Amino acid sequence: MQVLLGVIFHFIGGFASGSFYMPYKKVRGWHWENYWIVGGLFSWLIVPPIAAWLTVPGFAELIRGAQSSTLAYTMVFGILWGFGGLTYGLGVRYLGMSLGNSVILGFTSVCGALVPAVYFYIHPKVGKTNIHDLISTSWGRVVLAGILLCLIGIYVCGRAGVMKERDLAMGKNRETVAEFSLTKGLIVAVFSGIMSSCFNFGIEAGKPMAEAAVAAGFNPLYQNNVTYVVLLWGGLATNFIWCMILNARNRSFGDYTDEKTPLRANYLFSALAGTAWFLQFFFYGMGESKLGNGASSWILHMAFIILVANMWGLVLKEWKGVRRKTETMITIGIAAILLSVVLVGLGNWLK
Repeated sequence: MQVLLGVIFHFIGGFASGSFYMPYKKVRGWHWENYWIVGGLFSWLIVPPIAAWLTVPGFAELIRGAQSSTLAYTMVFGILWGFGGLTYGLGVRYLGMSLGNSVILGFTSVCGALVPAVYFYIHPKVGKTNIHDLISTSWGRVVLAGILLCLIGIYVCGRAGVMKERDLAMGKNRETVAEFSLTKGLIVAVFSGIMSSCFNFGIEAGKPMAEAAVAAGFNPLYQNNVTYVVLLWGGLATNFIWCMILNARNRSFGDYTDEKTPLRANYLFSALAGTAWFLQFFFYGMGESKLGNGASSWILHMAFIILVANMWGLVLKEWKGVRRKTETMITIGIAAILLSVVLVGLGNWLK
């Protein structure tokens, strides 16, 4: 039952993350950096402490009582993750919701699942899964098979992207993704995927704060909400600095008060996008409390995001007009990633 609850929580979080970019598509007359940072303020500064206050009322005292090293490592990983979050938006712009999320989150899945396992092999800790556990046990090999299949799915999705670019070059469906660029998109997506995995490392670095919340009597289901407050400060710093640079470069500071644009709607949709983005990790924390912060939780969460993002890709008709062979290729890639979820879930159940 606990495993089932964990899967359900990860699916809800995956739906929130896979859908969060949709409100941004309703923003009119603003540069990318304007709506990205307005949404980001809700994602990283406003909503996290509200969520922590509602679920762990003593979160501020727990943060103040944490060791300086815990706070520092958590924020550093947040800053590194911030580069991934920053380039995520660019990856989706260049590749579209479907292909962009598949590539970015595929790399995030693999890095976020394997790197901690290698770390805990070098620095063993009771209750933490390491790479030796994955290799030497039957359940671990099932999880590794799921990770390998996920990588294959990423490759197949990439091939579908190459085929889609050729279809566009032949003049088919040029309107699907206005800024589609496979080369730029893949470079950005790979970088974003690797850096985004640092969020999982940040959760691990901030685990003492989560454990302190449980020890203080708060519901373990919401323990990570304390960690998120600190972790997302780092992400805010990265994104805020870059967006301000873009505002200066593009002379787009005026967008925030430009009455020629639908200001109220732009702020509302940006706030909705930012809030939806945070909800992914609110529910990730709940799923992680049931399954543990290992390869299983991270892969499940990322794969559900890929599933939902590709659903939106179909709704937005990003693949309409491409050849049947191209449609088949992206379908196989998505199916491989989804099957990887099943394998990882099975491995976790066997454990």
